[in-house]
Amino acid sequence: MEMNARYTSFVAVGDSFTEGMSDGLPDGSYRGWADLLAARLAGGSPGFRYANLAVRGKLIGQIADEQCGPASAMGADLVTLVGGLNDVLRPKCEVDQVCARFEDAAAQLARGGGQLVLMRSPGRQGPVMERFRPRMKQLFTRIDEVAARHGAVVVDLYASRALSDPRLWADDRLHLNAEGHRRVAEAVWQALGLPAASDWDTPLPASAPPGWGARRTADLRFAREHLVPWIARRLTGRSSGDGRPAKRPELLPYED
Repeated sequence: MEMNARYTSFVAVGDSFTEGMSDGLPDGSYRGWADLLAARLAGGSPGFRYANLAVRGKLIGQIADEQCGPASAMGADLVTLVGGLNDVLRPKCEVDQVCARFEDAAAQLARGGGQLVLMRSPGRQGPVMERFRPRMKQLFTRIDEVAARHGAVVVDLYASRALSDPRLWADDRLHLNAEGHRRVAEAVWQALGLPAASDWDTPLPASAPPGWGARRTADLRFAREHLVPWIARRLTGRSSGDGRPAKRPELLPYED
């Protein structure tokens, strides 16, 4: 498929990043970069259809087994796959197995015939990021290889100057906020060869760092509201996505 094409349908596959956490809407649901991208594509294509099969908490094996077959069968002319980060952020992880399952997922989607888009996920600045950086780089190297094999577009968010800024991340320190998702949507839009609306990687204006007290208060709130529940789910083998359906499970005409 030629770049800068006119896309008439789009299916998004993945985990919480593609579901849209934490770009919250007033009704408590999430929007996110995939919804923003779909809205822009729909503006230039009457009858545009969109499905989003992503579910928070999913590992790459679950994405491959549960989402990729149905997504491929939809025959959309644009398909995005983002996954594997939930795997590599776990304390124990066989990165080679994660890479192999990612390759399986991409191959399934490529059989659908649409333009496949893959991503090198962004990373928030901080000590946690440094611990997992080697695993992420190993996964991203395989993503580049898979993209070359299937003629996929790779959107490199990992190298972004702006998206590593903690100010573009939500309080849970795992998901982008609304402005972060807006920038990702713009990055994908431009990677597809479509005319830029802004420089998505422009760094935020410099600001004074928060004081010691503000940092400690934020750390305590993060531990209480996000870290402890995350550890509890790991210890009990539960996931935030257990029993949760996809937010747009069918390829239907887009409605905002």
